[in-house]
Amino acid sequence: MNRLLESAAERALRYLEGVDARPVAPDADATERLGELDEPLPQAPTDPEEVLELLDTRCSPATMAMAGPRFFGFVIGGSLPVTLGANWLAAAWDQNTALHRVTPATAQLEAVALSWLLELFGLPSESGGAFVTGATVANLSALAAGRHAVYTRIGWDIEGDGMVGAPPVTVIVGAEAHPSVFKALGLLGLGRNRVVRVPVDGQGRMRADLLPEVSGPTIVCVQAGNVNTGAFDPFEDVCARAHEAGAWVHVDGAFGLWAAAAPERAGLVRGMEAADSWATDAHKWLNVPYDSGLAFVRDRDALRSAMALTAEYLPTETDQRNPADYTPELSRRARGVEVWAALKALGRDGVADLVGRTCRHARAFAEGLADAGYEILNDVVLNQVLVSFGDATVTEKVIADIQRDGTCWCGGTVWQGRTAMRISVSSWATTEEDVQVSLEAILRCAARHRTPR
Repeated sequence: MNRLLESAAERALRYLEGVDARPVAPDADATERLGELDEPLPQAPTDPEEVLELLDTRCSPATMAMAGPRFFGFVIGGSLPVTLGANWLAAAWDQNTALHRVTPATAQLEAVALSWLLELFGLPSESGGAFVTGATVANLSALAAGRHAVYTRIGWDIEGDGMVGAPPVTVIVGAEAHPSVFKALGLLGLGRNRVVRVPVDGQGRMRADLLPEVSGPTIVCVQAGNVNTGAFDPFEDVCARAHEAGAWVHVDGAFGLWAAAAPERAGLVRGMEAADSWATDAHKWLNVPYDSGLAFVRDRDALRSAMALTAEYLPTETDQRNPADYTPELSRRARGVEVWAALKALGRDGVADLVGRTCRHARAFAEGLADAGYEILNDVVLNQVLVSFGDATVTEKVIADIQRDGTCWCGGTVWQGRTAMRISVSSWATTEEDVQVSLEAILRCAARHRTPR
């Protein structure tokens, strides 16, 4: 076992040591060779070292270098070294972190990390929380608590009696709400299409002045960090109007919630603490390994009522926090370990620096592209940059060239009718040099398609 695990660690370290020097996109030949993995189920055992070698030689070259410093395609941070190490150690522990009595160490780490996160985000200290897979399940968990609360207020036992025959719940969202919100609503039986969409402004922010009249059981979903522009909905106005009518307010803050940790960005989330629930990802801006979603609910009893289970064989207690009482899963890995490790290693100042530094990198991208004459479509308030290189056809050609070039990797999007390239900066490993090298590559690729004036 020791030799095998040492081999795995050596291969992982070799991969990480070379990730800066290799093209960001997967090697085309290596990707083609992945077809060799498609074989019948082996009849006889295979030597474990041979299995690791096959994984390394066939799959490592075919990976996207998301662990490196120049992947800007989605809001994906690499893994901080301390969180990768914590992940390896937690995997060795192999703790099914559902019940405190059975897995006290990892359950305690989760409870501590949760309290630190509430403090970091400026959320109510009495809030309940859930460590889940990602923002989709974080939204689902928080919205399940909201569904429980609004139905409880009208005397309907939603967990016991279900949605069949239940009074309808009105769900209000901004016109540019993230698809994960709609997926969560569909899974909860609230409907992806049965939503009231509120128009947004030129940056994708919900127009609070166009919020419809609220009556009856209602959930309002607002956004912290538009996935294209990084913009924030007007939390104070929306929360005031929604709460006056008895509605539940949920904040989808997959990456934008982390702005609260940086003093120079905290104004963007002003009023967010007045909401009832919040969702975010730690595998985005906190740079912990996948997967690590987080849900927070002001009324912890609502979250527990929506999620808890009981069975005679489960050793539960009431004086300790059982993680499974707050999540959709019973069997679950110890996600709180990496979050605890990141927060312990970085501290409040380190998290603020990480968020602030990557936002400055985004600004540098925007300024460099604008200086070269290209159109920046958004106000760069956070870590998102939208750039147009001309019409849709030209922009798409530039993006394809950048992805083939391999210096960095950026993706395309269509936002408010405009085709654009999106640059998302959220990795701890990205340096000013990485930004400069990437910017030079982007401008070099764009120049090939520029029409002389």
